[in-house]
Amino acid sequence: MDEVTQFEFMGAVEHISESHLLPMLEKLIELFPFEIAEIHSDNGSEYINQMVARLLEKLRINLTKSRSRKSNDNALVESKNGAVIRKWIGYSFLPKGYAKHLNQFYFSCFHEYVNYHRPCAFPTLIVDKRGKEKKIYKQENYQTPLEKLLTLPNLHQYLKGSVTIEILTTQAARLSDNEMAAVVQKERSRLFCKTKQ
Repeated sequence: MDEVTQFEFMGAVEHISESHLLPMLEKLIELFPFEIAEIHSDNGSEYINQMVARLLEKLRINLTKSRSRKSNDNALVESKNGAVIRKWIGYSFLPKGYAKHLNQFYFSCFHEYVNYHRPCAFPTLIVDKRGKEKKIYKQENYQTPLEKLLTLPNLHQYLKGSVTIEILTTQAARLSDNEMAAVVQKERSRLFCKTKQ
């Protein structure tokens, strides 16, 4: 998840270990339409190890980590887990064998829906007379991650070499927001039929 634009990509792995995480991490990093400068993770050993460090060094990405038992260090990710993952996938534990089915759902339609069709709230920072900062959410500050990305100054310098604004906007215009939501609903129903078998 990107903290500026709120672009996010999800992936499921069968085991929480670096051998399963590394290929997925590489795949997810590749999906972002812009260059990644830094990854902030929790203290899990699946992220904090030599294999991940080598991968990120190869990609020239810095790694920072959260403090133990401080969920506010990753507050945006934690809130997105609740608002997106738990809303669409649920709270129940899924056995490791379902990672393949989840990834089919994520990569076939869900990433497109979340990044091009689902609005996110972006705060406005207000500083009072005493210097205290307060975040407020205004109606006009709800945008899709793509819409937010397109508002950034000097956007071209952040995009990956093969990505253009035209490619992104064409992909977003492929379906309307309601049509894409219907596709995701249908695919989610199909996913849960598979998991019940």
